[in-house]
Amino acid sequence: MSQLETTYLGLKLKNPVIVGSSGLTSSIEKIKKIEKAGAGAIVLKSIFEEQIKFEAGKMANGSDSPEALDYVNFYVKNNTLQEYLDLIKKAKEEVKIPIIASINCVSSKEWTGFAKSIEEAGADAVEINVFVLPNDRNAPAEKYENIYFELAEKLKSTLKIPFAFKLGSHFSNLTGFIQKLNVPGVVLFNRFYAPDIDIDNFKFTAAEVFSSPSDIRNSLRWVGIISSKVSKMDIAASTGVHDGKAIIKQLLAGANAVQVCSAIYKNGIDYLETMIKEVEDWMSKHGYNNIDEFRGKMSYSNIDDPLVYERSQFMKYFSSIQ
Repeated sequence: MSQLETTYLGLKLKNPVIVGSSGLTSSIEKIKKIEKAGAGAIVLKSIFEEQIKFEAGKMANGSDSPEALDYVNFYVKNNTLQEYLDLIKKAKEEVKIPIIASINCVSSKEWTGFAKSIEEAGADAVEINVFVLPNDRNAPAEKYENIYFELAEKLKSTLKIPFAFKLGSHFSNLTGFIQKLNVPGVVLFNRFYAPDIDIDNFKFTAAEVFSSPSDIRNSLRWVGIISSKVSKMDIAASTGVHDGKAIIKQLLAGANAVQVCSAIYKNGIDYLETMIKEVEDWMSKHGYNNIDEFRGKMSYSNIDDPLVYERSQFMKYFSSIQ
């Protein structure tokens, strides 16, 4: 039987399938079901600094006292964070698969404090959700990129457990940016909130929350490139992974692990078993005993024509469409 064991962020996983940060991983009951269905690890639902500040703002509404505002902010922040730390501790007690925490902040000051508390609660690793919207036309790109770099350095000096940055793809030189970031791992890519417009009611709404199978195209390209051009960095592929075939593709491109989320929402937690079985059957069919025998087989550096990963090849394929 094929062996699916892999290593991600120094953690030993029984298989490369990680259930990504979402409502699916927000309670002990759900986490236990995910482990039973066969996942290799889970990323807890993110704790949001913005959410904490919003809750504090609601509680403090109507008070003009600086002391009261300070108390409310302290109370909400610490109690919301404590609930999250309790979830980590409980998960570590009741399941055996690695527990990766997820934090989503908007200020570099809070990141390291949250991360350290999460480490002390027993998390095996931390996933850092970072996105700074570059909307100042007069600001150089370096101003925004330095926020990521400074945060990475703070976390390196603060944490003993491994961490990964979950990134978007909108950088002028993604390969160079990730190389300079120099963190233990990256998740490619984050699925950010995107606005949409209701043209009949003239209101803003959220765009489609779930990914589609076609969304794998962008992450697959960059997994193949980054795994070849950036050394000593683990990669988790995310977005557009809806079946076992997609998992195999990302592993062939060079991913260490693959995160799934939308497919589980749509098909149920037990669908994990189907996805993992597809990978096992494919490995048996092609005579692979373990993942390392084929991981990166079709990455940028391991194929005869690496230009298939580059935009310049688009003309070759689309010019034939009339």
